[in-house]
Formats: sequence, structure tokens, C-alpha cells
Amino acid sequence: MAESKFLLVGLGNPGPEYQVTRHNIGFLFLDFLVDLAGGVVESRKMDGLYCQRSFCGNHVLFLKPQTYMNRSGQSVRAFIDYFKIPLQHLLVLHDDIDLAGGRIKVVSKGGAGGHNGIRSIAQHLGTFDFARLKIGVGRPVVNEQGQGQPVDKFVLSRMGEDELHQFEQRQPLVRQAVELFVRDGVASCMNQINRRS
Repeated sequence: MAESKFLLVGLGNPGPEYQVTRHNIGFLFLDFLVDLAGGVVESRKMDGLYCQRSFCGNHVLFLKPQTYMNRSGQSVRAFIDYFKIPLQHLLVLHDDIDLAGGRIKVVSKGGAGGHNGIRSIAQHLGTFDFARLKIGVGRPVVNEQGQGQPVDKFVLSRMGEDELHQFEQRQPLVRQAVELFVRDGVASCMNQINRRS
């Protein structure tokens, strides 16, 4: 039986100045998964850095769009078309400010929730019906006057040591989520991961 093809997309912004910002959580976790698969995301094609590996018995492409967040969809769409990836085999890893820091949630579809990368992918695919693995980064702290760091500055700020340590601790759960998605599909992945996160 032939391997199925999957596309795992980590969202972020290219460039060293964004490397450990909250908005680049998708890149960070994708690099972790690629490392587990024995690869490196370094080949360049269609506005993205990518590699191909065998993962859980299937052919998996790991993609980091290099277009900046608000144009991520053009690279994702190009990869889906070129490699003939079924939409149900697409999983996008991204930060989510509406989830507490370190919380992991898998969804099969839904709106953009203010995330420009998800909005761009939906625009290019013509649908919001694709799976996402959301990684909570929380919201900026608000003082007694109700003032806090603007959300755009918060997600583009570098994470502190405590945050980075928290995300390292979530790596096994993200690994399990992706393995479940590739092996058993998004419904099984959601059932097992969301109740434990």
C-alpha cells in the first residue's frame, strides 16, 4: 500500500529578529518535529523552506513559509497544488492568544480568530476547513487601568526563559498530536489531545 502524503506547516516570520518571538511558535515546533524525523528544513521552493521525510509510515512535507505571516497562504497553496496534498492531510501549527500560555488545542476547522497567517491560508485555499494545532501564548498582562502591551507588539516580542521552558515541556504532547493526526486523522487527534492539554 502506497504512503499517503501530508503537509505540516509551521507559521512564523523569516529573519533572526523574529526567531524566538511568540508569533514564531509554529516555526519552533516544526523544527522540533523535523529534527525528530531526522531532517532539516533547508530546501527552498515556492516561497517556502521545506523538507520531506517518512513520518509514522507516511510521506510528510514540513513547510515554513518565507513570505511573512500575512501572505503565508500563497506558499501553502503552491505546495498543496504541486505535491497534490488532500486538504484533510494539511495541519497548520500556529500561536493563539486566546489560549493560555502552553495550552495545546487541535481543531478541524474554524475562523481565523484574528490570526493573519490562518486568514491568508483560508483566502488562498478558498475554505477554512483545514486542521490546525493551536499553541497558546496567552494575552499581554493588563494593569489596573486596563492598559497593556498592544497584541501585535506582544506576539512579535521575544519570549522569556520561563515561556521557552514551558514550550519545551509541551514538545512531547505536540509530537503525540502530530503522530495521531498522521496515523489516525484529525478526529482521533482532537479526542485524545484536547482533553489532556
